[in-house]
Amino acid sequence: MAQMIYLDAISALPPRPAVVAAMQPFLTEAWGNPMSPHAAGDRPRAALEQARAEVAALIGADPREIIFTASGSEANSLAIKGLAEVARGRRSRCQIITSAVEHPSVLAGCRALHARGVRTVVLPVDRLGRVDPAEVGANLTNQSCLVSIQAASSEIGTLQRIAEIGAIARKRGVLFHVDAVAAAGRIPFDVSSLPVDAASLSSSQLGGPPGVGALYLRRGVRLEAQIHGGTQERGRRAGLEDVPGIVGMGVAARLAKSELPSLGGRLAPLAQRLTDGLRAALNGWQVTGDPAHRLPGHLSVVIEFVEGEALVMALSRDGVAAAAGVTCRERTAWRASPTLLALGLDQPLAQGAVIFSLWPGNSAEEIARAVQVIARNVDHLRALSPLYAARSRP
Repeated sequence: MAQMIYLDAISALPPRPAVVAAMQPFLTEAWGNPMSPHAAGDRPRAALEQARAEVAALIGADPREIIFTASGSEANSLAIKGLAEVARGRRSRCQIITSAVEHPSVLAGCRALHARGVRTVVLPVDRLGRVDPAEVGANLTNQSCLVSIQAASSEIGTLQRIAEIGAIARKRGVLFHVDAVAAAGRIPFDVSSLPVDAASLSSSQLGGPPGVGALYLRRGVRLEAQIHGGTQERGRRAGLEDVPGIVGMGVAARLAKSELPSLGGRLAPLAQRLTDGLRAALNGWQVTGDPAHRLPGHLSVVIEFVEGEALVMALSRDGVAAAAGVTCRERTAWRASPTLLALGLDQPLAQGAVIFSLWPGNSAEEIARAVQVIARNVDHLRALSPLYAARSRP
């Protein structure tokens, strides 16, 4: 069987060889607890802080502002709950403002806080998935304690106007959290110049190991820990750190920072080739999200008379990896993505969602082969659809 054509970089990137090599010693020889006061803890402790500095450098932060977690989802949950609970202790009411296209870990965190008396305002988006900064400002009240808006959507690729939204929140004295999991390492994201108080990152999005994430927390901002029982991470996240994984995330962050200036230029021709190829081979499909202001190498589409998950499974059998939605969200044949419904798409069309996300390991030859495989499988699935057959009758 030919090697898989991997077009699902937004879900995870393959760990870089330098990442795997850097992790190895901390699995075999330097396995001590970084909290230990003896020599066995020295090297892991030093490696932990080196990785912290490397992750901080990727986003222009101070190393002391980085909290390691077990995933980007945990970082989102820690930010949403930890910041809101501190604010709730200072006032009688607390309100969070977020959007309808956020990652499930953000929206689920808001729902969990609702039971504790924290009100959530979920802002709508336009047909391209954009949050209007003016709407954020219009919904801020003296009870608002947190705004949480993603920098970029892993599902539709749209980039949000983070600088504008953050400036509005800061002027009103409201904390601003950004889910930067899909953005960091793909587009410039520098907290030293952005009005951001907290930002979530994920190792696997950078070419690091899975199961590691980080939360940037601006110095001076208080956070209520959600895991208790230890003083790790300056008391903000208890539990023994995953030293090998964190070391790997640090190396991945350093490499991502060095490659960022050229990444868009490397991916743009491949994404254009994929788009042009699909236009020539298929009818009855459209791009979702903002066609101009989107993640590099990201192409999200909806295809008429095709169920997205069925197409992704068929592509996998033919050696092409793609996605039908956010990997953290349960997908079922009778439920369309809430993000796509928020764009105003009707449910049958929204169920035809497929995401292709490219990485520097892709080649023009792979893209050409992928287009052929996609077109063949779309034709096959449409041939099985009674709705498509009915529309095709003269």
